[in-house]
Amino acid sequence: MNHALTISGLTKTYPDFVLDHVSFTVPSGSIVGLIGENGAGKSTTIHAAIGLIQKEAGHAAILGKEELDAETREQIGVVFDGSNYPEILSPKKISRVMKHIYRSWDEPAYLRLLKQFSLPPDKPIRQFSKGMKMKLAITAALSHHSKLLILDEATSGLDPVIRDDILDMLLDFVQDEEHSILISSHITSDLEKIADYIVFIHEGKVVFSKPKDELTEQYGIIKCGAAQFDAIEKSDIIVSRKMDYEWQVLISDRDKMQKKYRDALIVPAAIDEIMLLYIKGEK
Repeated sequence: MNHALTISGLTKTYPDFVLDHVSFTVPSGSIVGLIGENGAGKSTTIHAAIGLIQKEAGHAAILGKEELDAETREQIGVVFDGSNYPEILSPKKISRVMKHIYRSWDEPAYLRLLKQFSLPPDKPIRQFSKGMKMKLAITAALSHHSKLLILDEATSGLDPVIRDDILDMLLDFVQDEEHSILISSHITSDLEKIADYIVFIHEGKVVFSKPKDELTEQYGIIKCGAAQFDAIEKSDIIVSRKMDYEWQVLISDRDKMQKKYRDALIVPAAIDEIMLLYIKGEK
């Protein structure tokens, strides 16, 4: 399988945090969701992977290259949370700037996307809402023929309608299977809609990297009392958590566990529930 991004053993140490040998891949033609609580290491991973901070160990290969040449850099679109461009500029003026930065800048495509997403070309960005600014940033990232799009909390703080518009943009981007996306987000419901794979980082380490469908279709939570919990074989438990009135037990195969524990209440597990149990539960 070809990979748009390969991260292997990425390590970075700060006084109060360590990014600890992070490894995962973004297969070509896929959307990979990077999840984790605030401070887990999502942004540090992205910044180290694209060379914004110096890594201590490990490597990152983007579109097959560890040393990024000018051609490869043009094929990467990066969008961060917040304002990505000087707010005195208008979208039309941004296009003039981009022509001098990207040899592959496609102004007709850029103007089509501005119109598609109802972004006024002559209006100063400072008059845009947060959602409009994010749409503009993604529009620009898509307008120089990017093959890999990297978004760091790009949907944070946006209302559900704007987020849904952006998710549709991302799904359209990967339809030809030559484009790929890495998107970090703490809004796991967004990733349930669009991601092909989920990478979960906790306290600087990768907890798991799995196909999303495996998590949503196979993982489950057993909800039970103390006696029933004691009867569950420990090898069947990924993590467990004692609540006020029940135990919650994360398992990796709902169908198998339902046949094994016929009287148990086993419910599907949403990605945020899986993440919460890993963080607050006990192995």
